[in-house]
Formats: sequence, structure tokens, C-alpha cells
Amino acid sequence: MAYEPRVASALAGLCRHPVVQAPMAGGASGPALAAAVSEAGALGFLAAGYKTPAAMYEEIKQLRARTAAPFGVNLFMPQPPAADPAAVEVYAEQLAGESAWYETPLGDWDQGCDDAYDAKLAILLDDPVPVVSFTFGCPSAEAVAALRAAGTVTVVTVTSAAEAQAAQEAGADLVCAQGVEAGGHQGTHRDDPHADGTGAGLGLLPLLAQVREAVDLPVIAAGGLMRGEQIAAVLAAGACAAQLGTAFLACPESGAHALHKQALTHPMFAGTELTRAFSGRPARGLVNRFIREHGPYAPAAYPQVHYLTAGLRKAAAAAGDPQAMNLWAGQGHRLARPLPAAELLRVLLGELGAARGKLSEMRGSKS
Repeated sequence: MAYEPRVASALAGLCRHPVVQAPMAGGASGPALAAAVSEAGALGFLAAGYKTPAAMYEEIKQLRARTAAPFGVNLFMPQPPAADPAAVEVYAEQLAGESAWYETPLGDWDQGCDDAYDAKLAILLDDPVPVVSFTFGCPSAEAVAALRAAGTVTVVTVTSAAEAQAAQEAGADLVCAQGVEAGGHQGTHRDDPHADGTGAGLGLLPLLAQVREAVDLPVIAAGGLMRGEQIAAVLAAGACAAQLGTAFLACPESGAHALHKQALTHPMFAGTELTRAFSGRPARGLVNRFIREHGPYAPAAYPQVHYLTAGLRKAAAAAGDPQAMNLWAGQGHRLARPLPAAELLRVLLGELGAARGKLSEMRGSKS
């Protein structure tokens, strides 16, 4: 009989396998990918970040039409206003050459900072989904209680033990511990520019250990996970499930741009780094020209810089130029496999089973 791992009780009834597909904002985590993952027995996620409330609700309806399996929706928490608007203006001046090169104006950066959070939350309370997760902060205890009353499981993304404690105090059902290896934005509750640098953030395994000692909540582990052996490692370290983003980014069901998918394993892109260049908040992406030239000067101003560069990124993609696209990717990006989501999950579970089998053999040989 084939080995089939089961999830811990924290996710029981939501998925058969201890694998969560990360909610990747910007188009990658749409109904097609989430449905494929959930249908295959893992937990698929829609990313509501950057979408209007109406667009979020439309994607939920599309997902429900594709599958009856449980799924999740991720929300961005509201952010404070830009600490230094003048710094954004200076950065806009530095990007004038990019604007001229791609023949597109810079975006209006003076927009709202709440990502329509209240409206999206209201929709999810009125028409509940199985799981709601939060990034860039911790929801209020009142919001968590309202979601629980609606039958929704809540997950808070954390990058430190202190953030995990805040999530527990708010009443969250689970936390997702995001190691610094993860692709895309770091889900810190407070963006501290003084923490930038090579020492910023904890790796997944030490973070997982610290979070497990700090709170009693079940922990989903995220950050650079690309193989079943890595899933086995975080489960052995106490996680109830593993969350994978970059691994699913290359799937045909992913809404990521074709150039983004190709770049994951292209020899031109040898590594990743955390940068504020595209959004004003630390995010891990493949190092390209835009990051090298503008990353050192980008201000800590999210989502203002995101709005400022949105048109440039779209123009670069339309021109077939990955050197000015935000190619978010985790540190394990070169291990990406362009398999259909269900097939990728089968491969991952096979690797997980083999890894656990080896561990059992080692334990048996010592007894």
C-alpha cells in the first residue's frame, strides 16, 4: 500500500495531506491553482492581496465552481501611512529613467494603505470560507472571534516568537511560521527598516523551534521548502503541515507570468535576495537588474512603492523583459519542477514517505 501521510488534528477535515499551497499575491494563486491543490488533497489558497473586494469574491465563486474541497483566502492587514513621503518622491525621481525606457508613467503612489481590509473581511463573514489567513499583522480578537463564530479557521503569518504570541492572544487557531528563506514578502507584523541587512530574519528551523516553545498553537512551516524530504524535516521538528509557494509557482495552473516561471531555473538568475525595490517592503526575489540598480535606494514605504512601480513591472512583462519584473522566489527556486499541481503533490508525498521510511529504518537499526 502506498504511504499516505495524514495531517494533524489542527487541519483535520480541511485536507488529507500535510501540505498547504502558499497564497501568492499578484496573480499566481488564483482559482485554477487553488482548486487543483485542494482537489488533490492538500489545502489550496486564494491570495486576496491587491484585489478589490468584488474581485476577491468573484475568485471565491470561481473556485467553488471548480471544487467542493476546503480552501483558504489570505488577507493583507492594513498598513500605516508612509513614514517619509518625501523619500517616496525622491525614489520616483530615481525611477524616471525606467519610466522613459518602458514608455510608461510611474503609478500614483498616494493611495490607501488598508487594501480594503474591512470590506473583504465583511464579505468573508457574510459568506464564510473554510480558512482565512492574515499577513503583515495580526487581526483583532474581535475579528478572529467573528470568523470562528462563522465556522472559519484562522491562521496568522508570523516571523518571530513575539508575533506568534500576539496571534495566540488574539485567539488564532494556527500560526504559519515563515522563515527568511521564503519567497515574496516577509510577513512581519511591523516593518522595521533598521532590521534590513544580511542578518534580517530567522531561518525556518530555528524559527519553528522558537515559535513552538512560545505558543501552544499548531504551527504551519513555510520558507524554502521544495522537496518531500524537507517536508519530512519540518514535520519531524513539530510542524503540523508545510506551506510551499515557489514549488507551486512553476505549475501550469499557476497564474504567474511565463517569464517568471522560466526564470526560476534559468542560469541567468543564480540567486535571490531580500529587496524593497519593487514594493517598499522586504521581499525575496530573483536578483535582476532592477534589484541591483534600485534596491539600495528604495525607501521603507509599503504599499506606496508597490503602487509607484506597478506600471513599470507590467510594461517590462509585456516587453518580455524579466530584468525589471518582480520575480518573487524562495531560496530553493532552482529545485522548481514544472509539473501539474496534482502530480507535483504526488511526487512530494512520495518523497515524504521515502524520507519517513528511511528514518524508521535508522531508528530500527539502533534498537
